[in-house]
Amino acid sequence: MTIQAEADHTAPSAVLDRVGLVLDAFDGAGRLTLAQIVRRTGLPRSSAHRMLERLVSMRWLHREGRDYTLGLRLMELGSLAVHQDRLHATALPHLQELHRVTGFVVHLAVLDGDDLVNLEKIGGRLATAVPTRIGGRRPARSTALGKALLAYEGAPGDTYDHIREHGIAFEKEESLAGFGCIAVPIGPVGSAAAAVSLCGPLPHLRFEHRLTAPVRMASTAIWRKLDRNHVVPTLQNRRTLRAAPSVREHQYV
Repeated sequence: MTIQAEADHTAPSAVLDRVGLVLDAFDGAGRLTLAQIVRRTGLPRSSAHRMLERLVSMRWLHREGRDYTLGLRLMELGSLAVHQDRLHATALPHLQELHRVTGFVVHLAVLDGDDLVNLEKIGGRLATAVPTRIGGRRPARSTALGKALLAYEGAPGDTYDHIREHGIAFEKEESLAGFGCIAVPIGPVGSAAAAVSLCGPLPHLRFEHRLTAPVRMASTAIWRKLDRNHVVPTLQNRRTLRAAPSVREHQYV
């Protein structure tokens, strides 16, 4: 290897690319061995091992025996990034209230290309039945949240035309058997910066006003705080969210 090639090989950009490859290998995975990481990244075994041990010393990764997992430092940084995010900070109390008055799992999500990325999940005892996580990705087209966002990206088709017309999206067992979702975009009229949803078992999740209204109200309240000049539709007032007893008639117990 020439001196120039060696310099290019160890340049900061090359190092960062390799770190990115290693950390991306843990997307959706729990524990990984060195051999698994080598297969996923294509890095030479010796280089991968040195980088893994360095990341362990920095607390970005944790090693237990021969297995590596994401470390506490990454979790700390990830949590900090989420909680510093203006959208998340603004939405959180409204998401908590939406879960409180309905009893269903609540998600906040944004679109990243063709993927849906969850910024928050609040679910109580139902949460474990819905295999989603904060920071997790899903194909957008198979979820109510994704449809609510794709509609305002100009996605063609009757389904998206209906969402654009009514400002709400539904999902029945498309991403999880036995479960359905109701999602509403967050943003100015005709646009969507994010989306909020309710998710629950179909025998209990009714696609009717008593559940769609609270989701719409949460969306509107979040956007009002993000944009003080946003005009709230006349029919969407806070009395809907206060109607906890009527909503709880359909709460999953």
